[in-house]
Amino acid sequence: MQPEKSHPLHRSASRSVSCAANRFDNRSVSRAAGHVAHRVAAIVCFAISCCFCFPNRAAAAVWHVAPDGDDAAAGSLAKPFATVQRAQKAASPGDTVYLRGGVYKMQEAQIARRDGIFAYLMVLDKSGEKGKPITYAAYQDEKPVFDCTDVKPANCRVDAFLVSGSWLHLRGIDVTGVQVTITGHTQSICFEVHGDNNIFERLTMHDGQAIGVYLARRASQNLILNCDAWNNWDYTSEGGAGGNADGFGCHGDGAGNIFRGCRAWYNSDDGFDCINQAQAVVFEDCWAFYNGLNKAGKSLGDGNGFKAGGYGIRNSNVPNPIPRNTVRNCIAVRNKVSGFYANHHPGGGDWYNNSAYANGRANYNFLCHKPDPDKTKRGVDIPGAGHVIRNNLSHGTPPDRAVIQLAATGNQIDHNAFPPGMVLSDSDFESLDETQLTAPRQPGGGLPKLTFLKPKAGTPLIGAGVNVGLPFAGEAPDIGAISQSPEKGNRN
Repeated sequence: MQPEKSHPLHRSASRSVSCAANRFDNRSVSRAAGHVAHRVAAIVCFAISCCFCFPNRAAAAVWHVAPDGDDAAAGSLAKPFATVQRAQKAASPGDTVYLRGGVYKMQEAQIARRDGIFAYLMVLDKSGEKGKPITYAAYQDEKPVFDCTDVKPANCRVDAFLVSGSWLHLRGIDVTGVQVTITGHTQSICFEVHGDNNIFERLTMHDGQAIGVYLARRASQNLILNCDAWNNWDYTSEGGAGGNADGFGCHGDGAGNIFRGCRAWYNSDDGFDCINQAQAVVFEDCWAFYNGLNKAGKSLGDGNGFKAGGYGIRNSNVPNPIPRNTVRNCIAVRNKVSGFYANHHPGGGDWYNNSAYANGRANYNFLCHKPDPDKTKRGVDIPGAGHVIRNNLSHGTPPDRAVIQLAATGNQIDHNAFPPGMVLSDSDFESLDETQLTAPRQPGGGLPKLTFLKPKAGTPLIGAGVNVGLPFAGEAPDIGAISQSPEKGNRN
């Protein structure tokens, strides 16, 4: 264990010693008594320094897990644990659990919890505290890979990680090969989140049948940061249609959840989906491309980039108030159906500085839904109303598929590059090289720098936007997600 770098007792102890010295100085005592006082003060200082120079129970600890570890070991760097579950048992608020690189070949015998049809391979249910999270992180630049290919419990929904704890920080963890064993309607999940005030950073979820990150139940105030989900196809349930494997999903009743800097591609259903989320969600600086397809171009599930709404499609029992989702500085490219989709939402949303390119049915589909007064009955679909749509651009689709299902009145829509008001050409952009979207991330985990869909200097997109509260330089922001000047608009 290691002592904490700072502690409030440091300051209080210093004040106590100072006050003691002042009291000694003000007394009318003999020189000998003064010497005694100073010696006492010195002893107090020494005792206090000892308290902070040596480990104590309040200090944060560091634990280690490795593929060749042993749960009977000490959990040190030299003698690591073998499993995350053993490390969680040892960890306390403020501690860090480092996961060494290599492949953790998971087996059914390691399932931590079974609950009906649910099989949870790893369960993080011990919480940290505000200011003292428990951190589970890749060690240095190593890559811990949790391979779940062999975990196939019959007729079960499989979760690689169930995170029901709060004040946790997960960073740099790779999950692959999560399986589906139920042939009816179902889903498996890489990271299912029920807790709050968690950070999920630089997670990668790929080449399995499961959803990447899935927020449910009371999950609130969670940040999903710089994570990637790709090539996830549920080919087992419902005839292999792939309708149950999104990149990222938010479907609970908690507030304050944010997806930032995340990418989703080649997921068999949607890239980002919040169809059943009862409170507002924010998607910012996220990219969704090629969803609803596999690498061979086979048509699979729904195939929307950002499915930012819902509730109206089954009945009229919608949340009150209706959540108003925000999608800003995001990019949607060649998704099978729609790039940005309001998905029958019974209210409007906020859409700022997004870029859509060559999506199948439409770049933007703002379809809404009018609930029936009888909550047990389904309402009726209506062209989108109540939206705020500013600084967005559309390119690469025919004009009649750039924007669909938008009412002529009832929206705030301005400063967009939409036909017929503004028709763009390929020459307006520095590049249309889509391979940039899958380029490696920057060393700190940030999205790769793009020239793709980046407007050229001097084009009508430069400085043609309106201030929507996002950072920009100059007199006005550029239109779209990627700005010509790095300090404008998108943090990319």
